[in-house]
Amino acid sequence: MSIVSSYRLRLQRRRWLIRALRKRRELSAVSNRTRQIRKSDVLLFCTARNERIRLPYFLEYYRNQGINHFFFVDNASTDGTGDYLKDQPDCSLWQTRHGYKRARFGMDWVNWLLLRYAHNHWTLTVDPDEFFVYPFCDTRPIQALTDWLDASSIKSFSAMLLDMYPKGRIDAQPYREGQNPLEIATWFDSGNYVIRKNPRYGNLWIQGGPRMRALFADKPALAPALNKIPLVKWERKNTYASSTHMLLPRGLNLTYDEWGGEKASGLLLHTKFLDTFTQKAQEELVRAQHYNASVEYKAYADLNGTDPDLWCNWSEKYINWRQLEILGLMSKGNWA
Repeated sequence: MSIVSSYRLRLQRRRWLIRALRKRRELSAVSNRTRQIRKSDVLLFCTARNERIRLPYFLEYYRNQGINHFFFVDNASTDGTGDYLKDQPDCSLWQTRHGYKRARFGMDWVNWLLLRYAHNHWTLTVDPDEFFVYPFCDTRPIQALTDWLDASSIKSFSAMLLDMYPKGRIDAQPYREGQNPLEIATWFDSGNYVIRKNPRYGNLWIQGGPRMRALFADKPALAPALNKIPLVKWERKNTYASSTHMLLPRGLNLTYDEWGGEKASGLLLHTKFLDTFTQKAQEELVRAQHYNASVEYKAYADLNGTDPDLWCNWSEKYINWRQLEILGLMSKGNWA
């Protein structure tokens, strides 16, 4: 990268940090329990809107992984999301009624909370329908992973988004509060992924899976990005650039081996496609607060208008992380 390009990225990082400082005025603290946080705690950050039905299992899952404290931004929920979260003893909650789109799809709010509270902590930034899977997650807490990353002088850890879906219509089986969504959304695409390098930020850009083949078959370039870097040893100079797809400083995006080897990586099991999805997709299409003029939600509306079935003859049924490693979707690298 040239000196000029590097300088421009530094300026961009400063602009986003300044935006985060300004956008903090849009957040109102409902329950701030950050005094409970210890130096060794792993923190989770999440923006949510009308996700009340998902939250009990979401919190259970990540508590079992070893997350010590949760930061939530509730963006004008009307289903009791805020009331539920403010009563959780390990959660700090902020609310806002301001536009999600004008906050760079919520990242300005999250960047402010990371800047203010996360310095020198390992942080996991996810959506309410994303479940982090890493090597040995069935036997080792997330602190085992972050300890190994610290010992290896690694400051960021990638996890591709893996779309999970049921066999048959996505609205056929009702989802119950507290239920593991992977009991319904059990299937995934084991192949059909396209990877290229982003020359500006240095991260990998991944597209594919069921959304590309079923929703964007005629315009694959518009398919959602699946590359994410959700786990980061946070410093005040850091900022997310576009959702959790990439960060600045640029070096945090180099989560892969450029010389043909394998670095450890994980996956985010994406459980969007439940029966709750139909109503939520319609709501978000009307709100028009999502990326690229909500093109993804327009595609969802077309899917719901036909037969909302993402399963195909090449779908794989989820078993565990070892299966995902065998398929080449994640790697334990040299972590033994």
